[in-house]
Amino acid sequence: MLHGRHKDRSEVSKTVKYMLFFFNVLFWLLGGACLSIGIYARFENASYSGFFGNAWSDPAFFFIIVGGIMFVLGFTGCIGALRENICLLKFFSISLGVIFFLQILLGILVFVFKGKFEEIVKDKLRDTVENYRDNPDLKNLIDKVQADFKCCGVDNYNDWNSNLYFNCSQKTQEACGVPASCCRIDKENKQCGYGVREKENEDSIDKKIFDRGCVEGFLAWVERNIILIGAIALGIALVQIMGISCSQSLISDVKAQKAKWES
Repeated sequence: MLHGRHKDRSEVSKTVKYMLFFFNVLFWLLGGACLSIGIYARFENASYSGFFGNAWSDPAFFFIIVGGIMFVLGFTGCIGALRENICLLKFFSISLGVIFFLQILLGILVFVFKGKFEEIVKDKLRDTVENYRDNPDLKNLIDKVQADFKCCGVDNYNDWNSNLYFNCSQKTQEACGVPASCCRIDKENKQCGYGVREKENEDSIDKKIFDRGCVEGFLAWVERNIILIGAIALGIALVQIMGISCSQSLISDVKAQKAKWES
């Protein structure tokens, strides 16, 4: 009798079961981390929330939604695999399949409406440039973007004329200038970008500061790293497919085991 029961239970693959379990533990932990980052950025860091205005335009809200979904799915998958619960495993598998489909749909929409998405991003970046000195956190963010992507402004360095402090009509040292993060050299000198957009400096401006906009800089970065980005996207897709396959395999094993018990 014990021998027969052991044979029946062998219908469930231990390898698939625990591989799915540990996969979901990782998924659950990553979801919790993502959710925590989103909650902190949205509710603890008031400056970000104030800038984006509403939740739907706030990247922190995206982290909250994605993190919450990952957290719930990871927990569901863990319990479903551990308890061999068909309902939970089906919920996990179907949800992961829907997410996979939505990712493909989003990719298609971004490709088809590339111009519209680009304008939305540009408008938000222009708001960031305009409010550069009013928000310390976003100031640090745009400084890092300009330094890392070797760019200045959204379309070009003249975008900084929309900022009150760097506008050419001002009677200050910063007038007709750009932030130090735009400088090609001597970035530690906070005054390296002062007055570079004045007419007498037009001929040498590209030697002092980055002359391309950050949208162009970002696209150039994507082009340089397209293989890595593609590999990461493919890796995520394969992990999702593996999760769906493992859950479906485990469901089949559990059903086969129950059918033997009932017979």
